Amino acid sequence: MASVPSLASTVRQRLADALTAALPEAGSADPLLRRSDRADFQANGILALAKKLKGNPRELATKVVEAIGANDVLKDIEVSGPGFLNITLTDKAILDTLAARAADERLGVPYAEKAGTTVIDYAQPNVAKEMHVGHLRSAVIGDAMVKIMEFAGEKVIRRHHIGDWGTQFGMLIQYLIEHPHELDHKDADVSGEEAMSNLNRLYKAARAHFDSDEEFKARSRDRVVALQSGDEETLALWQRFVDESKIYFYSVFNKLDMEINDPDVVGESGYNDMLDETCRLLEESGVAVRSEGALCVFFDDVKGPDGNPVPLIVKKSNGGYGYAATDLSAIRDRVQNLGADTLVYVVDARQSLHFKMVFETARRAGWLGDQVHAVQLAFGTVLGKDGKPFKTREGETVRLVDLLDEAIDRAAAVVREKAQDLTEDEIAERAAQVGIGAIKYADLSTSASRDYKFDLDQMVSLNGDTSVYLQYAYARIKSIIRKAGDSKPAAHPDIALAPAERALGLHLDQFAETLAEVATTYEPHKLAAYLYQLASHLTKFYDQCPVLKADTPAQLENRLFLIDLTARTLHQGMALLGIRTPERL
Repeated sequence: MASVPSLASTVRQRLADALTAALPEAGSADPLLRRSDRADFQANGILALAKKLKGNPRELATKVVEAIGANDVLKDIEVSGPGFLNITLTDKAILDTLAARAADERLGVPYAEKAGTTVIDYAQPNVAKEMHVGHLRSAVIGDAMVKIMEFAGEKVIRRHHIGDWGTQFGMLIQYLIEHPHELDHKDADVSGEEAMSNLNRLYKAARAHFDSDEEFKARSRDRVVALQSGDEETLALWQRFVDESKIYFYSVFNKLDMEINDPDVVGESGYNDMLDETCRLLEESGVAVRSEGALCVFFDDVKGPDGNPVPLIVKKSNGGYGYAATDLSAIRDRVQNLGADTLVYVVDARQSLHFKMVFETARRAGWLGDQVHAVQLAFGTVLGKDGKPFKTREGETVRLVDLLDEAIDRAAAVVREKAQDLTEDEIAERAAQVGIGAIKYADLSTSASRDYKFDLDQMVSLNGDTSVYLQYAYARIKSIIRKAGDSKPAAHPDIALAPAERALGLHLDQFAETLAEVATTYEPHKLAAYLYQLASHLTKFYDQCPVLKADTPAQLENRLFLIDLTARTLHQGMALLGIRTPERL
């Protein structure tokens, strides 16, 4: 089905046509249309136009209104103040547009006109290390942006750039060689918790041995050399650590209700074969230069506290490669081999300088440019209620799995309190959907660049800007539709709309434009804000417009139509944020 023009775009086009007819000397002019509290829309463009034409803005506005004439879309246009146009739509125009949206499984949301290929780098845990609260935001924000961009028609390639390389693996592999049963499992069906427990135990033992035994330390360093040179036995043992870690990673992502597939996991090791060539290309092109034995890239605007330039170190003086070499090789691979025209990195804001230098280096090398660009979707820190970085009472980093389990437990109490006809199994299922949804929404309803306070009491509250409020709004609609029995949702464009119905309808119409903006600006909090406003409009609608006790059968069907479209919009919007909407709560 063809996309459905929004009411705003329809009004904008009518105004543009009227401007051209009434003021041909103005050429094409933007009416500067926006939603308004005084009417449905307000157009402010005539003020700027009057200045350009040296005319009286009210007189020009009056000419434009006369040029529009009577029609079935614009009910009333009032010239206000120095030349604003306050525009009220007909009820029929609102319902006709919503009916067209309802007839489309995509709710009238068009595919992007210039869809391309985006590689999005997110959810980047470290092999042999436990995931903590610091891993939450990249996973949640990245997963939402993948869903939103794919819905917009973009070809999205996921990349999980896990930390699976480095000197610490020499220590771990050497310890496993000398203690070969440390990663053995009791049975074939190993849990994520057991896998992480094995890794934790081995890591602590290996570290203690490394710190206390100089001969073991020397053997571990030799093992790093063997790993980097591709020794088969060493690589096979390294792969055991990766595989064991994946069992754990996938169990955590499964609890987060996120899908992660093996082909999408391309860690630091995936670019090893490209590092030497990357450095050679940078040096031969003059983008990188030798400085004190290291291969570096310098920038005029990056200086240290002493005023001296701070370089991006691509290759260290001892011959080792820095993170920059891996990141630059990844850019080459993603652009040249995967065909990406956009690279999105969902990475902590504290790494902004690193990525600024990496992107600029890639631009100088010709790997990024007008046709291919990279952006860091930088996110802030998760804070505790005290406004400080979130820690346990003992000052330790909070384990991510503990956080998720506690959210599910809190949600279970909320669901059980409200549950009327749910079994214990259903309560457990809803608790996971509500608890995980609460954590995701708290993150996604905050601008990614900002820090936010992690407050589970607020997150699982039925009141305020929470996912639980939205989930209950959806469940309530489904309950009303069930109670309506044989009465079915149906739009009646000839019925007059109450103010709350109009407000709900106009907000429903903004869904497509909201998604288009979010997909291009990488700001999922704007979708969360839209959905919260939609639920708020729904609450006012309930207060003022009884559904099951409507005055006439036609009004009942029309109101069922409005809430049914609201439910579908909530369901689709929440799904794009990675949040479930159960039909019964």
